[in-house]
Amino acid sequence: MPSKIVSVDAGSPAARAGIAAGDALLSIDGYPVRDVLDYKFYSYDSHLRLEVSGADHCTRSVTVRKGEGEPLGLNFESYLMDQMKRCSNHCVFCFIDQLPKGMRRSLYVKDDDARLSFLMGNYISLTNLSEEDVQRILRMHISPVNISVQTTNPALRCKMLRNPRAGESLAIMERFAEGGITMNCQLVVCEGLNDEAELSRSLYDLKRLYPAVHSISVVPFGMTRHREGLYPLKATTPEGARRCLAITEAFAEECWAELETRLAWCADEFYLKAGKPLPDAGFYEDFTQFENGIGMLSLFAEEFRLALPDYAGKSARPFTIATGTAAAPLLQELLDEARAVCHNLEYQIIAVRNDFLGEGVSVAGLITGQDLIAQIPGRRCGKRVLISENMLRGGGDVFLDDYTPEQVGKVLGAAIVPVKIDGADLLAKIFENDTCGSSM
Repeated sequence: MPSKIVSVDAGSPAARAGIAAGDALLSIDGYPVRDVLDYKFYSYDSHLRLEVSGADHCTRSVTVRKGEGEPLGLNFESYLMDQMKRCSNHCVFCFIDQLPKGMRRSLYVKDDDARLSFLMGNYISLTNLSEEDVQRILRMHISPVNISVQTTNPALRCKMLRNPRAGESLAIMERFAEGGITMNCQLVVCEGLNDEAELSRSLYDLKRLYPAVHSISVVPFGMTRHREGLYPLKATTPEGARRCLAITEAFAEECWAELETRLAWCADEFYLKAGKPLPDAGFYEDFTQFENGIGMLSLFAEEFRLALPDYAGKSARPFTIATGTAAAPLLQELLDEARAVCHNLEYQIIAVRNDFLGEGVSVAGLITGQDLIAQIPGRRCGKRVLISENMLRGGGDVFLDDYTPEQVGKVLGAAIVPVKIDGADLLAKIFENDTCGSSM
């Protein structure tokens, strides 16, 4: 289906060539444009011939000259220029299946789209890739690709993903490695399924594909209280967390000695659950899987401590920090350090219990507006409540439960101040003169 153009950037190469909103892009240099990957790949060169169809359905050829790699300046009806590929798995650990009913429809969408893996960093299972998809990734050298592996045991992978293709699709990783495609892999550990010996097997199997396998994250299964009728799983235990850490860190030390990279890292949650100190930021090398919760708290602490001397002797208006139960102890430690060098810091840190999804969910990013409202009233907020910006949907307009920062701030009688996942930004927001965020 032709990709309809909804707007053309002023002064762009496409605008200079006479392409307008309402036209449809058919091909570039004779290659059909089916989606955003075709568009980006074939539009890279400096001299292009585009086939477009106008509102009158007449096709014309347009020559475009531009800088190599310069965007054409076309905007389409959807980012992918195509339908999103939905997940065909029924994973026993799926977080979306554990969401309560009645939330906005977009929260229940399960994507498993290789294009979003490359463009947005999403993780895919490989189970719905056609042979044509695989060949295109290899031909275009679409890299890196983020892959939810879970286990390299084919039978166990079929069981965990509840998809008969799940075991077969592991062979695609071999083809990607041979084709020079970089892969970042994820193992979601469910106690009693893919932990212990199975975890060790998966780590060593993936190591065989190094350097194509660039990183491996080992993350715990996230369990909400909404698991009625789902596969019987148990939440990660402190003992289980310690076992995962021992296996992964021993493997990582071998890799460091042999490959000069640890290759695999455990999520911060495992350290917190196990009651073990977080490694220093340098442990995480290039933080490839930062967004997956790997080294996030260690880097945050380092950024905070490096920026803290700039605020020595300064004072700030009273404030409250509301965060998840996982990060609250570290934030308390960091703010105690700040209080020792700053002037009359007045603050409180509230570890918000996740009543909406269940106490097993301890990360800040899944705290809802209603839990903030329920657990902060009656306390002194200092007229501003600092929260992690990942509590809010992209764009910062609503919490997971569709409460807006304005609604929460009105009830609390305080401004809601989103903070980047950056220790230096936390200090900047604490000491800024003008309140940023939503007020009453």
